[in-house]
Amino acid sequence: MLTRELAATLPPILERKRKLSGQVKEFNCRVLHRQGPHLIVLFIARGAMNVHGVELAAGTATFGHFWSDRPYNVYHWLRPEDGRTLGTYVNLSADTEISDERLQWQDLIVDVLVSVDGRPTVLDEDEIPSDLPAPQRAQIAEAQARVLGELPQLLAELEQWRRRLLADLAARTDSPPAGAAPGAPR
Repeated sequence: MLTRELAATLPPILERKRKLSGQVKEFNCRVLHRQGPHLIVLFIARGAMNVHGVELAAGTATFGHFWSDRPYNVYHWLRPEDGRTLGTYVNLSADTEISDERLQWQDLIVDVLVSVDGRPTVLDEDEIPSDLPAPQRAQIAEAQARVLGELPQLLAELEQWRRRLLADLAARTDSPPAGAAPGAPR
């Protein structure tokens, strides 16, 4: 269902992730939805990965949610064959910029991994450099508190988007929307 062939029919966009160390990672994604400060992209994994104990097979689909007005973004991992959630990975972020061709954001090191049953695990706090200036430390702490405080609403929002996007993608291919409930929100 969520295949590279389907992804190729969507408009391209480059995701550029900047780490505090200066390292830059880039990902070729496809635009699923764009409205105001919210952009949703599709990324299909070329190879298998294990992210903090979550097995992601080659072909795993990611709905990447980016907001220019929130201190985080979300990778919502989905099984490609049926669109079921494998996990949710929240990146604490800053300076998210969205243009027609590119989306770039500053990675603030700390992440929150949310299991399928909704349990959050805060990751990588030990990777914060000891010499990181106090304002950036405060920025990370505030973003983390916001994510954990908003988590129930965020997960509900992501589920609504998952259903809507799966239904939209199924309509593009004229196949029934696997994982999308009848009457999924539009």
